[in-house]
Formats: sequence, C-alpha cells, structure tokens
Amino acid sequence: MLCSQVLTLLGFASYAVTLNTLQQEWHLSNFQSGFIASIFFFGYIGFVSCATVLTDRLDARKIYLVGVFIEFIGLIGLATMTNGFYSALFFMFLNGAGVAGAYMPGLKIITDRVKTGELTRYISFYTASFGIGVGFSYLLSGFILKLLNWHYVYGVIAVGPLLAGAIVYFLIEPLRDKKWQGKLNLHWRDIFPIARWKLVLENKDASTYIWGYVVHSLELFASRSWLVAFFLICAANSDQSFLLSGTESASLINFFGVPASILGNEIAIRIGRKKWIYTAMILSTIFGILLAMSIGQAWWLVMIFAVLHTLFIMADSATLTAGLVTSTSDQLKGAAMGLHSMMGFGGGLLGPSIFGFVLDVSGGQQQPVAWVFAYVSIVIWGCIFVAYHVRRKIIA
Repeated sequence: MLCSQVLTLLGFASYAVTLNTLQQEWHLSNFQSGFIASIFFFGYIGFVSCATVLTDRLDARKIYLVGVFIEFIGLIGLATMTNGFYSALFFMFLNGAGVAGAYMPGLKIITDRVKTGELTRYISFYTASFGIGVGFSYLLSGFILKLLNWHYVYGVIAVGPLLAGAIVYFLIEPLRDKKWQGKLNLHWRDIFPIARWKLVLENKDASTYIWGYVVHSLELFASRSWLVAFFLICAANSDQSFLLSGTESASLINFFGVPASILGNEIAIRIGRKKWIYTAMILSTIFGILLAMSIGQAWWLVMIFAVLHTLFIMADSATLTAGLVTSTSDQLKGAAMGLHSMMGFGGGLLGPSIFGFVLDVSGGQQQPVAWVFAYVSIVIWGCIFVAYHVRRKIIA
C-alpha cells in the first residue's frame, strides 16, 4: 500500500513544478495560479465524503480502484486537452477527486486488514509515505519538464495511478467477510452524513484533531504549491549560485518530511499528542517566517530554514490522523475519516489561493516583502489554533 500511495501522488506536485511556465504561457495572475492549485482540493472535497462513507459499506479496495482511474483521466486531460485557465480548472478538479478516492480509502484498506500490533504506527508510515510521493513528484516532474515540456509532465505522470491500481488489484486480497458482500443501498444522506458528522464533532478530542488538520493542511499545501516559485525568487535575488534547482530543492525538502511525520508520532505517544501538536505548530510558524525573510541570503541558509519549516509542518501530520482514528468509535470511524479528510483538504483548498492573493496585493513575486506577508498569511493559523485551545484549557 505504501508503494501504491507513492504512485498515486506522483502528480501531486506537477502543477507546482509547472506553475511558472503555465503562468507565463497563459498570462495568469498570482491569484489565478493559486486558484488552479486550490481547485485540486475542491475536487478532493467533492468526492472524499462519498468515497469514505462507501468504505463503511464496501471493501475500500473497490473505491480505491475507481479513484485511481479518475485520477488518470484528470492527468491525461491536463496533458492533452488543457489550453488555459478554465480547462486547467476542470482537469485539476478531476485529479483532486481521484486522489480523494485513493488516499483515505487506501488507509481504510490497511485499517480493515490490520488486527494486531500498534495501529498508529501503520497509520504514521502510511501518512508519511505521502511525503515520499510528493518528493518524487517534484523530482520526476522537474526532470521531465527540463527534458521535454509541461504536456509530457502530466502525460508521463499519468502512468502512476494506473500502476497503483494494478498493485492493489493483484496484490491486495478482497475482504471475504459477509459484511462487505451485501447489497449496497445508498442515500444522499449517506454521502453527506451530517448527523454522524455532528456526533464526531461532539467528541472534543476528535474535533480538536480535525480542526488541527485543517490548520496543518492550509499551511502545508500552500507551502508546497509555491515552494518551487519561492526558490526561483531566492536564486534570482542571491549573489551566490544555488547548488540545486528549484524542483530539486523542493523534492529534497519533502523527503525530510517523511521521518518527521513518523518520529513525530513516536514523540507524541511518549509526551502526549496534543502537547506535541501545539509545539510543532508554534515551531513551524517561527521557521516559516524565517524562511520568507531569507530571500537574498546564501543558499545554505535558505535550505536550512526550508528544511526546518517542513520538519515542523510534518511533525504533527501522522499524530493528527492517528489521534482522530483512535479517539473515534468503530461505528463512526469511516464518517470521521471522511470529515477529517474533507475539512483538512478544505484548508488545502484555501491555502494556495490565500498565498497567491496576498502575493498580488503585497506587490507581486518580485518583491521580497510580499513573500513575507504571504508566508505570514498561512502560518498564523497555527498560532491561533494553539492559543484558542490553550486558553480553553486554562479557563476549564
């Protein structure tokens, strides 16, 4: 499942890599460029609830296979049928919907089959492999773009979801229990189980992890969407040459997020999940602002701040998801995971657009101070989240 997850995510950073190229070719503003990145998450949100609710009634393996096919269509469409802002929105929407059909159902494939051992460790490795997929996405997309052009980036990457589907189809056994073999009777209330979501949110622990995931995703996906463009600006404003290209730097940094997520969960087990989440959010805020202020500095200093920012963004990733899973009853687990993913990626939808909008109103990409304001606009939410929960704990 870890290999298949990496393959489904090979297209995740392709737009971030091609953003500057498409912005120039299609004459896009920073807000429009950010909005295309955001529409991916809108597609994710549009499909994730249906996908995760179905995993409570069907073997998640079936949902996964549908998801990777939709993702393939979105990527092939971007490669062959996209010529501007609006067509890009449509196929990025499909790409996001496909990832929704693979990511949480993929986790459900694991949780339905793992009956022994520490489940949170399986979850932490699965969520951490997200970073591996994104890292390879930056690396492979950058290599293809340098060698060919942006059409080939999406066309070649589209093979990834097909290979992921083949792995799951041939190597993951279907569930044989009668629970998963019954007739499917689905109502729209099952797709949007508002009553069940209310029950999830009434659980204070579950609610905290869900809102924490919203804040985490807003900062994470905004940073990932604009990281390559940020490195290009850093290189243009530095007197020293950068050892790696923007895509290579972004790829390397994303790989650091993998051990951060796994080790973060281990630390959380020992000192307490919420304490670790609050610590990680405060530190990611500090290093995010320092990163934005490093434009014009030496390559090694920019990279240090970028690595530290990524480490502490990712340090609470597995902890937030594991906390949600372990704090929710089995009867609500599918609905809880759907709500968690939907709201988290809702933050991901907002993040790139907020970042691009603040860049525009602060003077544009060529102004270093605009990047500081843009980074502040996405990291401040972690501080607000921590302050709210600490204050509520003091009052209680």
